[in-house]
Amino acid sequence: MELCRATSLAWSNSVSPSLHIPHPFSSCDGKRFRICCLGKETASDPSGKKNQMTVSVTGATGFIGRRLVQRLHADNHRIRVLTRSKSKAQLIFPGKKIKKEIKHSRIRVTSKVVDLINNSQDEVQPTVLVSATAVGYYGSSETQVFDERSPSGDDYLAEVCREWEATALRVDKNVRLALIRIGVVLGKDGGALAKMIPLFMMFAGGPLGNGRQWFSWIHLDDIVNLIYEALSNPSYEGVINGTAPNPVRLGEMCEHLGSAMGRPSWLPVPDLALKAVLGEGASVVLEGQKVLPVRAKELGFPFQYPYVKDALRAILSQDS
Repeated sequence: MELCRATSLAWSNSVSPSLHIPHPFSSCDGKRFRICCLGKETASDPSGKKNQMTVSVTGATGFIGRRLVQRLHADNHRIRVLTRSKSKAQLIFPGKKIKKEIKHSRIRVTSKVVDLINNSQDEVQPTVLVSATAVGYYGSSETQVFDERSPSGDDYLAEVCREWEATALRVDKNVRLALIRIGVVLGKDGGALAKMIPLFMMFAGGPLGNGRQWFSWIHLDDIVNLIYEALSNPSYEGVINGTAPNPVRLGEMCEHLGSAMGRPSWLPVPDLALKAVLGEGASVVLEGQKVLPVRAKELGFPFQYPYVKDALRAILSQDS
């Protein structure tokens, strides 16, 4: 994944579960949007039913990246993980990140990946690049509805996503490019939900902000499946929103979370408390946006969790 940051998939002719790649062809995960993947078909599997891909992944140690690697491995694809050690990755951006560093880090990694692709020989050039940014591309609104045709917003996150995607668009035209704009990913072991659950466990959970903000979410399994499909299905090209088909108001999401946990959800969470828990990600949650996955639905992508109530119940029922 060229993480989203973006996840990047590179190519290789050898099988390797993990590689230590020195800077600059490595990246560290940890943020919601940072994924970029490069894939290349290499051979048929023993059954002859599907082509095997060789995939190099940056961001493989992150929330989405870990699950994507598991999925690729389960289907017997060749995987190369491009990363520094986990300990080094955790030290790259400790605590609050400087905005300038966030922007430059994402664009720099994507630029290096694109240059690597464009300078490669035809026989080893990947056939697809999947670069994932964020729905922050659209800016925020309590009333407007966004889809893949909507223009970019005018805030800082929109600027980062816009320049990030422009960098990915420099890739050789012979390489299929899928740009996935990811919403708030829901899963038990990471992301915003993992930080919100403790508040509800302490009976301190409730509406975040005014509760009227739109919450454009997606279950972890669905975003992994969407990225996987973009790698293997030639119809997946251009901008694709990585969000569930039924966004909800944040107040409704909190009601469902409280119900699933058997906890009250009436006590509003102060903005300062939310910012302390979510850090930079709090602005996305507090300001909100209604983003629809029009392109994914046109492509017939099968969402396993189209409704947040079912997604939350499935997540909370997972074994610890």
